[in-house]
Amino acid sequence: MSRVHSATAIAVLLASFAAPASAQDYYRGGQRVELAVIDREAGDELPQYPFRGQAWVPGTPGHRYAVRLTNRSPERVLVVLSVDGVNAVSGLTADASQAGYVLEPWQSTDVAGWRKSMRDIAQFYFADFGDSYAARTGRPRNVGVIGIAVFDEARWIAVPRPRVYDRVGPESAESAASDAAGAPPMASARAQELGTGHGYREFAPVARTGFRRASHTPVQVTEVRYDDGAALAARGIIPHQGYGYEAPEPRAFPGGFVADPPRRW
Repeated sequence: MSRVHSATAIAVLLASFAAPASAQDYYRGGQRVELAVIDREAGDELPQYPFRGQAWVPGTPGHRYAVRLTNRSPERVLVVLSVDGVNAVSGLTADASQAGYVLEPWQSTDVAGWRKSMRDIAQFYFADFGDSYAARTGRPRNVGVIGIAVFDEARWIAVPRPRVYDRVGPESAESAASDAAGAPPMASARAQELGTGHGYREFAPVARTGFRRASHTPVQVTEVRYDDGAALAARGIIPHQGYGYEAPEPRAFPGGFVADPPRRW
């Protein structure tokens, strides 16, 4: 118990744990939080395409985007947001135990960038893989995935209400260098064309709030993969129409003569 009490003092930075009075206290209405990706240049929600058990969205290089989080439950929830394997609030290599955003019942909010302070963010945008924030800080392995870990609130703990905003985040932690120690080199990363860049600063104020988790493990984990639309079309993940890629039709008699094989070196 002493560890739980000590964690309470920094609940605004790293929401602490508390065992619920009963498992019956949990909301049982399916997924608590809906995740969507919004193209801010076009103002549209990007479609999600299922492929081999994963959801994929097509990004457009250079376009700014936001992650829309919608609480579908009647209770407050904590949402830990990971972009390319990096916590969008702290900049640390993402883990479900870290800081996140608190959503009120039925609330929807757009997270449009990396949290730099309580007042501003660095905009998310679809960047070349090598220009992504994760790759530039030595953590390329998880570029191309957006994920959330959702926690219920321990109801029997009295929690102060937020003053103006109901999202929570610490001051920006420039700790990427220490986090990247021992990270694999970029050449070992999988084939991926797009990542998320660290864009221009944007005014996006938040306020701290208390939140005590009802469990050590999240009640929901959701992931969405993304890449360049043309690349996804070329891989057969999404329809090729409108993405600048025409799938070649195989032909039995393509013409020509037998060419020499490549040389052996």
